[in-house]
Amino acid sequence: MRLAEYTDYTLRVLMSCAAQPDGLITIAELAERHGVSKNHLMKIVNDLARQGVLQTTRGRGGGLCLAKPATDIRVGDVVRNSETDFRLAECFDARTNACTLTPSCRLKGVLQGALDAYFKALDGVTLAELVAPPPPRSGGRRSVPIVAAVPVRRPAAKRG
Repeated sequence: MRLAEYTDYTLRVLMSCAAQPDGLITIAELAERHGVSKNHLMKIVNDLARQGVLQTTRGRGGGLCLAKPATDIRVGDVVRNSETDFRLAECFDARTNACTLTPSCRLKGVLQGALDAYFKALDGVTLAELVAPPPPRSGGRRSVPIVAAVPVRRPAAKRG
């Protein structure tokens, strides 16, 4: 199974925000960091904001940040909300299934079991765990952080 590019970038946006919990990141910074167009990231950010996962602030000093703690965001939920199709084989869609093996085939059950295990693994991991510093390695080798730090900008004070 392969994640769609959209899901890959969705996870990168969320991981970048989780790595800077006290600051804002701009779409321009994310685009430069990941080599993705701003327009593509705008769609992702808008979807995540609509889902209540990201909070966006417009204007000078604006940017985006997580709308809830990274510990409350399960990777499985992000993947489910980003991917459009989990039909692993033709037989997963009863409306279009034309496979002649379907009545006696057990492949669908095996694939469904694999998909269930895939989501069980993803549901067991939070966004916070993805960006946490890795445990020290034996042998004295230093580990490199997954998400490179960018300058942190504090959210602008709200005027009221």
